[in-house]
Amino acid sequence: MSLRIISGQWRGRKLGTPEGDTTRPTSDRTRETLFSMLVSRLGSFEGLRFADLFAGSGALGLEALSRGAESCLFAEMDPAALRALRANIAHLQAQGQCDIRAGSVMALAPAKQAYDVVLLDPPYGSGAGGVAIEKLTRLGWIDPATWISIETAHNEEPKIRGFTIEAERKVGKARITLLRQIPPPVAEPE
Repeated sequence: MSLRIISGQWRGRKLGTPEGDTTRPTSDRTRETLFSMLVSRLGSFEGLRFADLFAGSGALGLEALSRGAESCLFAEMDPAALRALRANIAHLQAQGQCDIRAGSVMALAPAKQAYDVVLLDPPYGSGAGGVAIEKLTRLGWIDPATWISIETAHNEEPKIRGFTIEAERKVGKARITLLRQIPPPVAEPE
């Protein structure tokens, strides 16, 4: 499958994809829909910190960087996907903006501060995205200001306790869902 950066400073640049069928790269059309959903809510990505989890080739995070994001953390455990991810970052000379975590999303350590946008593209039908969101919230990666995008199969509806669905779109075989954490209730002064 051939992927390319859709918009921004690296528009039109091709991205390599992992060999084999252990990962499922997000199609250009699905990425275009996702980023149009994010841009309509966030405006600019300038200064924003992204996390691309279950990153595969890194197409989602690299698209965010191309559009002005400050930095992106990528988490991926598949060796072929990691090779493609590292090659794509080198091809775009984006090493200074990227932090690669080779390993399971479930093994990530606590974050120093919450990310502005967290992108998750877990294996379809696995439920791994919901489990990851709940764990990363406890570890400080996600707070009520964080925008979360999760890609699932078109017939999968992510329902995650403590989160509200802000928007969703079906694109081909995929469903993109934007989530926000429901802020904890404010205690009444006595």
